[in-house]
Amino acid sequence: MKAKLVFRYKPFSKKQRKVLNWWTPNSPVLDRDGIICDGAIRAGKTIAMSLSFVLWAMHTFNGEQFAMCGKTIGSFRRNVLFWLKVMLAGRGYHVEDRRGENLVTVSKGQRINYIYIFGGTDERSQDLIQGMTLAGVLLDEVALMPESFVNQAVARCSVDGSTIWFNCNPEYPSHWFKVNWIDKAKEKGLLYLHFTMDDNLSLSERVKERYRRMYTGVWYERFILGLWVLAQGLIYPMFQDAIGEAPEGQAEKYCLSIDYGTQNAFAALLWGKYGDVWWAVREYYYSGREENIQKTDEEYAADLDAVFADITPGQSIETIIDPSAASFIALLRKRQHRYKVIKADNAVLDGIRETATCLKNGKIRISNRLTAWRKEAEGYIWDEKAKDDRPVKTNDHAMDAMRYFVKTKHVAKIRREYSSIWRGNDADL
Repeated sequence: MKAKLVFRYKPFSKKQRKVLNWWTPNSPVLDRDGIICDGAIRAGKTIAMSLSFVLWAMHTFNGEQFAMCGKTIGSFRRNVLFWLKVMLAGRGYHVEDRRGENLVTVSKGQRINYIYIFGGTDERSQDLIQGMTLAGVLLDEVALMPESFVNQAVARCSVDGSTIWFNCNPEYPSHWFKVNWIDKAKEKGLLYLHFTMDDNLSLSERVKERYRRMYTGVWYERFILGLWVLAQGLIYPMFQDAIGEAPEGQAEKYCLSIDYGTQNAFAALLWGKYGDVWWAVREYYYSGREENIQKTDEEYAADLDAVFADITPGQSIETIIDPSAASFIALLRKRQHRYKVIKADNAVLDGIRETATCLKNGKIRISNRLTAWRKEAEGYIWDEKAKDDRPVKTNDHAMDAMRYFVKTKHVAKIRREYSSIWRGNDADL
C-alpha cells in the first residue's frame, strides 16, 4: 500500500501574504515588474514565493512557458519543487513532472502552462536558457548564480505581462546582485521585501534558537540577521572553545586530511571519532620555506608512515587530500595497503562556513597538543582589502586540511541534522 504524504499547512505570516498577493487585482503594487525577497535562512521566503509564482502564472496566462531556476536542478527539486507539487495538488491543480525534460506542466480546468527547471551552476548555464521565450522566471538562491545566467534568464521574459522573481540569502555588500538589483529595485520597478525568521510562523522559538546557536560572526549576521555585510576579522573566532583535552584510547574510526605543499607548508591532521565528535588528535606540519630544505613526495610519505605508524596498523586509513596534488595522490595510491585516497571537496567558502558551524556546535574539536593548528587559527583572517569574501592566503595550511575534512567527509552528518539550511549535494560519511 502506497503511503500518502500529508502536508500540514501553517498560517502564512503578513510578509508571506504580501508575496502571495502582490500581483492580485486589488494590490497597491500591482504595477511592479517583479519581486525580490532576501533575508535570513528559514524565513519562509521560498515556499511563499514558489507557490505565488505558479498561482500568478495560472491566473494570468494559458499555454505559456516559464522558468524556475535554482543553484542546481537537484537542489531546486529537493528544496523547492517537492513541496510546491504537494501544495499545488492540495489546491486542485494537476502537476505532471517530466524529469527527463526538466519540464513541469501545471493544469486546472482548461488552463495549462509549462515550467522548465534550470540550474544556474556556472557561466555555461546561460547557454541552456538562451533563445527561449518566457512569460516569467523565478530565480531561487539567485546570489549563488553567475550574473550572466541571471541576465540571460531575465532577457528571456519578453511576453507581455511577464514578471521576474528573485529570492536569496545575503552575501557581501558589493555582490553584483545587491548592487545591480536590490539597490536599484525601485528604479527597476521591483517590489523588495526583507525577511527574518519571525516571518515564518511554522518555526517554534526553540527551533529558531537552535539556528541562532549554529552561527557566529559574518554567518550569524547574514543567515540569522539577514544582513549584507562584509566578512572581517578572524574567520574562526570560536576556535578557542573548540580546543581541549582529546579523549584517551583508540577511536572508533580514523581519517587523515592533508594540505599538500612543496615550498609552502605541508599539513596533515589525524581525525579520530569519539562518540558524536571528531577530534583532531595529531598533526604533521613541515614548511620547506621555513626550514630551507624542500622535501620530495617520497620523503613526505615516509614522514606520514612514521608519524601515524601506530594508527590502525596493517589497515588502510581514509586520506582526504587536495585534488591538485596529483603527484602525491599517485604516490599514496601505490601504498593503498596503508592509504585509501579520497580527493577533497575544495569549495572554499562553503567549506569555511560548514567548518565554522562544526566548530561552534562541537561537532569537531581540536586537541590542545596541536600547536601548528592553533598558531594558524590565531592568524586566519578575512582579507578586508578584497571586494568579495576570501581569506588571507598565508599560513592557512592546517586550516585548509581541516576544511577538506569537514567539507568532504564530516558535513554529511551535519546536513542530516540541519537539512533545511545546507546547500548542494550530500556526501557519504
